Amino acid sequence: MSGVRESDVLIVGGGIAGASAGYFLGRAGGRVTLLEAESAPGTHATGRSAALFSEYYGNAVVRELTRASRAFYETPPAGFSPVAELLRPRGVLALGTPGTGREFDAAKASGAGAPQPVVELNRDRALALCPALRPDAFTRALYKPGARDIDTDAVLQGFLRGLKATGGTVVTGARVHALTRRTGRWHAATSAGEFSAPVVVDAAGAWADQVAKSAGVTPQGLVAYRRTAALVSLPRELASTGSSAVSVASWPMVADVAETFYARPESGGLLISPADATPVPPGDVRPDEGDVALALDRFRAVVDLPVRHVRRAWAGLRSSAPDDTPVIGPDPEAPGFCWLAGLGGHGIQTAPAAGALLAALIAGNEPPPGLTGAVAGTTPARVGRS
Repeated sequence: MSGVRESDVLIVGGGIAGASAGYFLGRAGGRVTLLEAESAPGTHATGRSAALFSEYYGNAVVRELTRASRAFYETPPAGFSPVAELLRPRGVLALGTPGTGREFDAAKASGAGAPQPVVELNRDRALALCPALRPDAFTRALYKPGARDIDTDAVLQGFLRGLKATGGTVVTGARVHALTRRTGRWHAATSAGEFSAPVVVDAAGAWADQVAKSAGVTPQGLVAYRRTAALVSLPRELASTGSSAVSVASWPMVADVAETFYARPESGGLLISPADATPVPPGDVRPDEGDVALALDRFRAVVDLPVRHVRRAWAGLRSSAPDDTPVIGPDPEAPGFCWLAGLGGHGIQTAPAAGALLAALIAGNEPPPGLTGAVAGTTPARVGRS
């Protein structure tokens, strides 16, 4: 048909899910077209993440995907990124505040099986890692030594660069209005024209169920959640990267085991979040002033620092299936329709394994090493859909 741009795979969504899918599908030999609704990939979730790689975070399937992604990030393929280190040491100090004994024990038990197991610290050792802690604000402390900062922009650009290197195309400003299947091919009508391929990957994040509905495919019951964050300034002597014992730049991420806040060094200040998960309609979400204030209050309750000025605040979207497990693979009810969605807050840390797993499933190959359990756990057919 005149004017229709054809390829082997269409990917709807240019966040970390779509970019990783395109990277691995391109390397498998497919001609990939990635369709992104916004003017730049990674606008709503990827570019607003907390940028942490943690093998302690998420359920068993998520942790399996994360473990299987570490080698890629530690030793990326040649030419993937000009950034020398995609992962950098950080660690997480999780505090057991009064009344959170059950959550502390659960976190300690689940973290015991991590490649670098969690360690329970006494008060003095916790204070050595974060000298500004209020000693009376916590009863126990758990350290997660394997957690790393991750360069999210370098990762996203690396996947996109790799997609293009295999002959793939990234089309921005291409919001999908309708998906129809005719004569064995999916046709996407978008604001940037019409595209066609025998396989379509729904990697549209918070919009993934909307994309499925436009294709006549049963949605997965995904829910979009708002996550708020703020960057706060610190006195210059505390923000220093020097050898001072109270240099905030050297702190681990500080959180509580009940997951009511987290804070980590960022750009000479602190990134603070109330760890909120407020259900919202998919869209360009904005931070709520009350959530920013709540984050500051919760942080000040455990850390004694002169945190006053909010440099900027923002909010991002995350979307999850009812069981908070990613949805990966071909849809059993819709030929040629595949999912890479519902990554929740785990998209960056699971992207290499999730993208590689999807490519293997589309090709009918065995799953990559270390992902046998993830196949059943992430299948679109695993739960009833609404």
